[in-house]
Amino acid sequence: ENREAMLNSKSNRLTEALEEANRLFDGVCRAREAALDAQFLVIASNIGKEKASELHSEMSAFDSTAFAEDLLTFMGINRTEVEETDDSEDVPDDFLPSDAWQKVGEEASKYFRRAPTFHYMMGSFKSEPPIPKQRIERQKKASRGKAERAMPAQLKKMEESHQEATEKEVERILRILQTHFENDPNTPISFFDFVIDPDSFARTVENMFHVSFLTRDGLAKIKLDEDELPIIEPVKPSEGDEEDIRAGARNQVVISLDQKEWK
Repeated sequence: ENREAMLNSKSNRLTEALEEANRLFDGVCRAREAALDAQFLVIASNIGKEKASELHSEMSAFDSTAFAEDLLTFMGINRTEVEETDDSEDVPDDFLPSDAWQKVGEEASKYFRRAPTFHYMMGSFKSEPPIPKQRIERQKKASRGKAERAMPAQLKKMEESHQEATEKEVERILRILQTHFENDPNTPISFFDFVIDPDSFARTVENMFHVSFLTRDGLAKIKLDEDELPIIEPVKPSEGDEEDIRAGARNQVVISLDQKEWK
C-alpha cells in the first residue's frame, strides 16, 4: 500500500519498516509468524531494488548543455547579449572575459583543500591472528648425509659433461679454421665471416665464445688487416714456441655485439 511513498528517494519509510520488522522478529515463536517475516523480507528486497535502480538513473542523468550554460553564466557571460551581437561583423572570436578561467579555478580550488577519504580496495582490514605454521620434522642425520653425498656427485658429473662438450666444439672449430687456411693460406680469414651465423644470433655468440678458447690456448691468433678489421688464422706448430714466449704480452679484449649489429 505504501510502495510509492517508500520508493521516494527522500523518504526513510523503508528503513523504518525494516527496523520495525527486526523488533517484531524477536518475539516470533510460531511457524506462521516466521513465514510472514520471510514474505515481508521478499517485498522489502524488491522495493529496495527498485529504489536503488531509480537512484542510479537519477545520478547517471547529466545534461551537458545545461552544465555549459551554467558554467558560462558563472564566468560572467550574458548569453542574451552575445546572441544580439551575433548579427554584427565585429564579434571577437574569444568572447570570454580575461579572468573567466581564473574565476573558475578559484572556485574549484575550494573543493580540493581537504585530503581524500581513506578506503581499502579489497574491503576493510580484518585483524586476524596469524595461522600457526606446521612444524616440519627434521630428517634423520643418516638419510641427510646420503643426500648431501649424492648431490655433489651429480653436479660434478654435469660439470664434466658440459666441459667435455665445450672441448669437442673448440676442437671442431679449430679443424675448420685449419682446413680453410690450408686451402688458401694467402687469403686472410675475416673474423666476423668466420664466427657469424646469419641465421642464429645465439649460435654466433657461441662461436665467438669457443674461438676465445683457441686464442687463449695459443692455437689461433687474431690481428687487424689493412682496413683495421680483425682477421683470424691458426698458429703453426713452429710458431708455438714463439707464442709461448709472447704469452705474457697477450691482450684480452671484450667484443660488444647486439642483435642490431649482428643483423
